[in-house]
Amino acid sequence: MTEPTRALFVPVLLGTVRQGRMSLPVARLVVSELSRRPGIETELIDIARIPLPIDDAGQAIKDPTFAAQMTRADALVIVSPEYNHGYSGLLKHVLDSCLREYVHKAAGLVGVSAGPFGGTRGIEDLLPVLRELGLVAIFWDVNFSSVQNAFDEAGELRDQAYLPRIDQFLKELFWMARTLRYGREHIALE
Repeated sequence: MTEPTRALFVPVLLGTVRQGRMSLPVARLVVSELSRRPGIETELIDIARIPLPIDDAGQAIKDPTFAAQMTRADALVIVSPEYNHGYSGLLKHVLDSCLREYVHKAAGLVGVSAGPFGGTRGIEDLLPVLRELGLVAIFWDVNFSSVQNAFDEAGELRDQAYLPRIDQFLKELFWMARTLRYGREHIALE
């Protein structure tokens, strides 16, 4: 099997705007791990930096820069903290601003929580949303439980056991991204 000549673009969407968010070191770690892979391009997209109004919703408020990033993306990693057994309302607001940009593209979820479940409940709630948007969620997630203990004060990973999990997650994401890109480019939707 040969590798594609065009790099996969896999941005990481940081799904919270909360001050002091512990999801930021997680998102930076995922971007770092993506950056180490040959044939992969990535960037961190912080939803706090997307200028979306809150007096309307959906495609009516689409930000052209974010829409272009999603159009270019072959896959998307969403780093989502768990808030009250769910995900961030502002993450949903941002995701809903695009539609056709997501269709038949891979999505991987990274859950974050201060408790023992690592964002699992928020991930469960996000899965039907991703499906409705046209994204294809991979079956492998990464869950950062007790995230306050996983990183030191400088944002460096303390627990190296996360790295093999991230590796497996990324391998599945890349496979799905390549498969779906091939389908989008070579197989007509009849």
